Amino acid sequence: MSPAQANQPLPSGFMLEQYRIVRQISLGGFSIVYLAHDAREMPVAIKEYLPNALALRAGESPEPVVAEIHRTAFNHGLRCFFEEGSILARLNHANVVRVVNFFRANGTAYLVMQYERGRTLLEHIQKRSGALEEDQVRGIFGRLLNGLREVHSQKLLHLDIKPANIYLRNDGNPVLLDFGAARQVIGLDAPLLKAMHTPGYAAPEQYGRQEDFGPWTDIYAVGASLYASLGGQAPLAADKRLEEDALVPATKAFAARYSRQLLETVDACLQLDHLRRPQSVFALQQQLASSERGGSGLLGRIRGLLQR
Repeated sequence: MSPAQANQPLPSGFMLEQYRIVRQISLGGFSIVYLAHDAREMPVAIKEYLPNALALRAGESPEPVVAEIHRTAFNHGLRCFFEEGSILARLNHANVVRVVNFFRANGTAYLVMQYERGRTLLEHIQKRSGALEEDQVRGIFGRLLNGLREVHSQKLLHLDIKPANIYLRNDGNPVLLDFGAARQVIGLDAPLLKAMHTPGYAAPEQYGRQEDFGPWTDIYAVGASLYASLGGQAPLAADKRLEEDALVPATKAFAARYSRQLLETVDACLQLDHLRRPQSVFALQQQLASSERGGSGLLGRIRGLLQR
């Protein structure tokens, strides 16, 4: 356990219904994720709702302590978390993490997910220092967007798309992970917990008006993840851009390495005005799949230089 981790994870060997905890995998502001084994000794990932700001588990009891002042917010988040599990359990898409069970226990709730083997896109980018090949970038994001279309079809926004939440299976197929921020239902007045933004990937509207949320909010994050795949790091955070937009557009930053069409697509996703971004995942997919890509490799680089 990290020294900065306030909440005690469930111990190795702890039984959650038919699941046996093996170890903690990761920690977020809203949850802890564990590796566990089911009754057949098959590995699963289990996400536990445990927001650091609202609940504390520090002793031997598995049930977190929630102060009365935080009880309303905790219960609201718990309902959202459980509803999220209900929605995701209905999804069966190759590019979205598969939820196989969800249940309440220990005064909180749990999502049981298929355990994936591979590594995150962030780890892949760091290993390559960015500069992924254009064909690879188009392939990863083209398939990932198939999954995001399915998510949006269920009236759900992800709201935390970033390379760390994009998992690449060993066969290279991407999986969209961690819907911990997915608290907004498209078209309904659903209140949000206090947002936890990832600088560089959160859209401008996530710092302000929630009524401006829509598919374009996730599309901004996809554009930021594309930018990171090309350059090795996230673009300038949107709240800083709103003060003074010093972001170097992809068409300038990466013109020597990628086709103009791809770079213009990235820049379109990163527009501060949400009305100027692609308004649907399908529209973005069409741009990524465009035959006017200009090619990658030497010919693409030459064209990029000529178009600068």
